[in-house]
Amino acid sequence: MTTSPSTSSPTDSATDSPTPNAGMVIIGGGLTAATAAETLRKEGYAGAVTIVADEPETPYQRPPLSKGFLAGKEDADSLLPLPASWYPEHNVTLLKGTAATALDPQAHTVTLADGTTLAYDKVLLATGAAPRHIPFPGVDLKGVYTFRTKADSVAVKELFTAGNKNVVMIGSGWIGMEIAATATELGNHVALLGLEDVPLSTAIGSTLGAVFTNRQKEAGVRFELPATAEKIQGSDGAVTSVLTNTGVTLPADIVIVAVGVVPNTGLAKDAGLTINNGIEVTASLQTSAADVFAAGDVANSLHPVTGAYARSEHWANAIASGKVAAKSMLGQNAVLDDIPYFYTDQFDLGMEYSGFGALTKDAELVIRGSLEKREFVAFWLLEGRVVAGMNVNVWDVQDAIKDLIISARTVNKVQLADEHTAIEDI
Repeated sequence: MTTSPSTSSPTDSATDSPTPNAGMVIIGGGLTAATAAETLRKEGYAGAVTIVADEPETPYQRPPLSKGFLAGKEDADSLLPLPASWYPEHNVTLLKGTAATALDPQAHTVTLADGTTLAYDKVLLATGAAPRHIPFPGVDLKGVYTFRTKADSVAVKELFTAGNKNVVMIGSGWIGMEIAATATELGNHVALLGLEDVPLSTAIGSTLGAVFTNRQKEAGVRFELPATAEKIQGSDGAVTSVLTNTGVTLPADIVIVAVGVVPNTGLAKDAGLTINNGIEVTASLQTSAADVFAAGDVANSLHPVTGAYARSEHWANAIASGKVAAKSMLGQNAVLDDIPYFYTDQFDLGMEYSGFGALTKDAELVIRGSLEKREFVAFWLLEGRVVAGMNVNVWDVQDAIKDLIISARTVNKVQLADEHTAIEDI
């Protein structure tokens, strides 16, 4: 049994007995959990740290799953924010393949699936999110996948690599579009279904969504929009086609359902924590229960800039919130005030986005550069101030974009659109 960090070194195994002495417990096995553990050690915390990860994997990050890793351009090590050796080297107990089944904020304990009880001083819920399941008829056929985990990506990758498969992608968000691009690059035939008239329009508007859609069409991706699956059809237990709600039958060897995710709030809800589109937390990521914090995809945090609650499912938020949560657990005055950021890669389109999506609904879109050439920067302008910015195939401008957003200064729209005026000088 693992004892105090000063007297023994825990091993990287789900079969190890958890540490009996109270310390920091992190529930989750993703980027947020890894970042929080690393931050605790960097900030000088020397007590017990235990990570409870329900997947049988060393904590990993998700963006490469639908991009470089899926395409075979990156290996499994690219998924790891910290090498497997980091955990024993820094005396962090990593319990892989271990589910937390109960949280008792009054007793300060976490119960595991095997009945073991962990005591904690502070606990971080980084339980992430799970794919949204829609009960399409035929969804249980062989060849139908959701897409969230490393195991999902590995399974799909093996099928894509052979090429010449008919792939039906259900979902026209960022993940769906990235998978469609990767599958096409690997020599497969892709049809994509989505409920939007233009993919990505909910996130960035139809004008910019069309830039990505048109590039995918050029590469051969077939779009059926707006449409969804009426029925997934098969033979001998395996998928053969998808019948859309518009009456179109699409041949299918592989069907991938990526229609969003739902936060994993079950543990928190059963513990009596406040739930509001995720686990509701303050800007310091404190939940409604003392000594219980939440971060990453599962946390709906109060942003000090917008004054509104927001839940982010992106890579940058996993890192930023993991750091803030760890510092808050240590009693430091930390708040999650980062500007939300995400990126995508689709064929030869590279994009970065920073800003407050909730504020772009009524904002004016200002374009610097050429939509036709697919080399531009887009700004969302609200009451004369930049609230979000996106660069496509234009690089090294994110710092300047973020500065515009953070400063909240009134800008000249003509200068904003002028490629000859440095963004820093606006």
